[in-house]
Amino acid sequence: MQTPKGTLIALGGGDDDGLISLIRSEICSINSNIEVITTATLEPMESGQAYKEAFEELGCNSVRFMHIDEDNEADKPENLERIAQAEVIFFTGGNQLRLKEFLAGTQLHHLMQTRYHEEEITIAGTSAGAAAMSNRMIYEGYGYYSLMKGEVKTTDGLSFIQNVFIDTHFTERGRFGRLAHAVSKRPQFIGIGLGEETGIIIKGGQHVEVFGNGVVTIMDSSHVRYSNLEEVEEGEPIAVENLIMHLLVEGHEYCIPDRVFRKLSQKKRKTASNT
Repeated sequence: MQTPKGTLIALGGGDDDGLISLIRSEICSINSNIEVITTATLEPMESGQAYKEAFEELGCNSVRFMHIDEDNEADKPENLERIAQAEVIFFTGGNQLRLKEFLAGTQLHHLMQTRYHEEEITIAGTSAGAAAMSNRMIYEGYGYYSLMKGEVKTTDGLSFIQNVFIDTHFTERGRFGRLAHAVSKRPQFIGIGLGEETGIIIKGGQHVEVFGNGVVTIMDSSHVRYSNLEEVEEGEPIAVENLIMHLLVEGHEYCIPDRVFRKLSQKKRKTASNT
């Protein structure tokens, strides 16, 4: 599969000033076209205007927001033209199922995917906007019940990246169980749990670097020796042997294809911060 030329940036939720500053300082210039997609939220005008003002406070002078829902069709010519010219596409938080319902499979969505693979565009998102980036996303599974067979639900995402589960508000909302369950059912997937105010930069669809002050949890079930998922009934607890977990903080990276954790050298960290 061809390596995408675009960059993905995903934040685990919470205060996103750090994400906005990162995009402005390291990704785009003051003249870059930034499109904020507010589909996930039920307060699109308030959310869109808040992000527009936040980017403008940092000097960006070409920021617009776009809401797509049952009353606002995705494939309007104006929307297609704006996304064709965007250099940064930013998905807000809210309910990630709305992104699937109103955006997935549209011409606008296909245009975003094509540009991500063929051009040096940045696609960023926080909370729901981060969780929807992969080809599958988690949307249910809470607390103790997330370790019961059948309690964790997944569905199609926006497919900018393949075979990754991105879970947000990870430590704050106790989502360890549901991510472990999800990857145990699909060993070809890597699980990435993002704490609030902490995120990842994915370059080339392969290399995951951390930003922010918190911890990113990586789960890998490719070496599981045993699980009872095929044996137990719905609602019964699951057992999994040899699930691998890594904890990453800023200054570390994870290579998805090789499933390798490593610390960034000082030289590489400096180079990365100047890109």
